Amino acid sequence: MTNANVALRSISMFSGCGGLDYGLERAGFTTVGAVDNDKDCVESFKSNFPDAEVRCEDLISWTEADMRTWLERFDAPISLLAAGPPCPPFSKSRFWRTDLPKGFDDPTGAGSFRSVLTALSIVKPLAFVIENVKGLTYRNNRPAMDSVIERAQALGYQVTWAVLNAANYGVPQIRERCFIVGLLGDAAFQFPTPTHDKEPNNPELKPWATAGDVLNDIDTDEAADSWGHTAGGRYKHLLEELPPGENYLYFTAERGYPNPQFKWRSRYWTYLLKLSPSLPSWTIQAKRTNNMGPLHWRNRILRIEEVKRLQTFPDDYFLVGDVNKKWRQLGNAVPPVLAEALGKALATQIRRIGKWETKVA
Repeated sequence: MTNANVALRSISMFSGCGGLDYGLERAGFTTVGAVDNDKDCVESFKSNFPDAEVRCEDLISWTEADMRTWLERFDAPISLLAAGPPCPPFSKSRFWRTDLPKGFDDPTGAGSFRSVLTALSIVKPLAFVIENVKGLTYRNNRPAMDSVIERAQALGYQVTWAVLNAANYGVPQIRERCFIVGLLGDAAFQFPTPTHDKEPNNPELKPWATAGDVLNDIDTDEAADSWGHTAGGRYKHLLEELPPGENYLYFTAERGYPNPQFKWRSRYWTYLLKLSPSLPSWTIQAKRTNNMGPLHWRNRILRIEEVKRLQTFPDDYFLVGDVNKKWRQLGNAVPPVLAEALGKALATQIRRIGKWETKVA
């Protein structure tokens, strides 16, 4: 039996609602186990991965013995360990919060990566992938990232990392995330080649997918008031005047607005940020509000069905919870289309390692 016919089995940590794992499964992996401490995420994950053993527990509180007990439930070899440690300790917004610890000074930041490294040392998968925010690569967080890479290398992995923009892989959203990938042995992982570009000058590249491409067939004038929030809040009248693709800076003196409503750079960039149907969405945030975008070009808050499309989840992907909980799960997820591109590259390169024992039944 050739390596191409060997089962690719993966374990998921800090799994969320399963965006990374769903894309990996479309690339040929089978998720056998997953853990997250959010009950809504766990129930969503169970609904979409019925054959996986999914646990709702706090990985950070696990001892090494706890981790070993869990991992020994799965037959070796494990092809891939996929993890999405909590990102707030490394986020850009945390940088400005002087009242909160940052990076590995935050117990969640240090504990989550420690859990991943402990799992690596126990199960020794053929490869691992860790996803986090771009802020992990910033100068203030680089010592933390470098220490993770060094520890993984000491376990026998060749480790590479890259910041990938989801829009460059067919996702209708400008979303930059850091991926750290390790292959067991001497080979260094080669990240997938982009398939899309903002202004492609290569015939093999497609232009970025746009919000209009994926939303136009479900676009209506239905108001968001039914959710108890009006888009724009007290500035609803300004939102209606705002051209698609603009944000609150449109209403500043620096942009030539005759009656300035805001001071330059006095708000978050996403404030009153409106989608354009001819552009990709900006990054979908984990929190749904009435004035932080991206907001719909029809001057309303996006619906969950639309957020799924912008994150490339299938329409029938089941999510547990109210609208805010569903939004948070989607906003924290890796777009499955990006995960699939990464997964296909992983599958090809894992098979080259050639250390197989488990065969397809």
